[in-house]
Amino acid sequence: MNRSQRLAKAQEFTWLHARLLERNLFAYLFANGGKEPVLAALHAYQNEDGGFGNALEPDKRCPTSQPQDVEFALHILDAINAMDDRMVTRACDYLATITTSEGGVPFALPSVNAYPHAPWWTVGENPPASLNPTAALVGLLLKHGVQHPWIETASAFCWREIEALDSTEFHTLMPVITFLEYTPDRGRAEHELQRIATRLAQPGVIELDPHAQGYVQKPLDWAPNPHSFCRRLFTNDIIEKHLAAFAERQREDGGWPIAWDPISSTVESEWRGRVTIEALRTLDAYENVSSH
Repeated sequence: MNRSQRLAKAQEFTWLHARLLERNLFAYLFANGGKEPVLAALHAYQNEDGGFGNALEPDKRCPTSQPQDVEFALHILDAINAMDDRMVTRACDYLATITTSEGGVPFALPSVNAYPHAPWWTVGENPPASLNPTAALVGLLLKHGVQHPWIETASAFCWREIEALDSTEFHTLMPVITFLEYTPDRGRAEHELQRIATRLAQPGVIELDPHAQGYVQKPLDWAPNPHSFCRRLFTNDIIEKHLAAFAERQREDGGWPIAWDPISSTVESEWRGRVTIEALRTLDAYENVSSH
């Protein structure tokens, strides 16, 4: 299937099943749409406290603001190059209000427990600060040169945690890599990135079977575009095999599947709208490099 056929199928899926936010984002990225409809749709998820909630991250249905929903919002603003929008400063103000004594924000806040949510979102009282999502939040803000007092506090937390870290866990390391890619302290960052690369290169850490099933992270999860830090961990042959298998995962309805059990059919549709856009972006990014 060529790119235009792939996009046509994905567009039909998006119009049929995705949220307004992802429909507008699809239009911006692939159909010459404008930024304003994306910003308007995203704004509806921002609460009065400046945080984002309202199931922006679909696996938890709570209306109140959550740290992960702020990260979700920043990724969208990054994708449309709109990190200068006023929503960002308001979100940083919110993050400062939920920062723990350690200097970062928790993975989730206890308010999530009162609403339907996937089991991994259940959180105890007074949760500690976590690199996921603190490091991703700081990294995205640094990438775009955002100025806010919270960034310095959270950066100090990230450095402290990263230098003591020996994890190979995907949801910990991807936020860390985002931070390390964009922090201005390049010498320190390169040292830590090399430590991470050494751990990830060990046999069995990353799933290299392009047809592996279930909730596993493969090379294109670690390196969703050819400029990703983790791209250096894989040979061209491995990447090409995974790109072919990834393209083949597009379903008959035009969308890509999710790799975990959703808590409702609505949640599944909302997530598939998101992962379909990300799949298209990954395939485009690699194809653009190979065509030059």
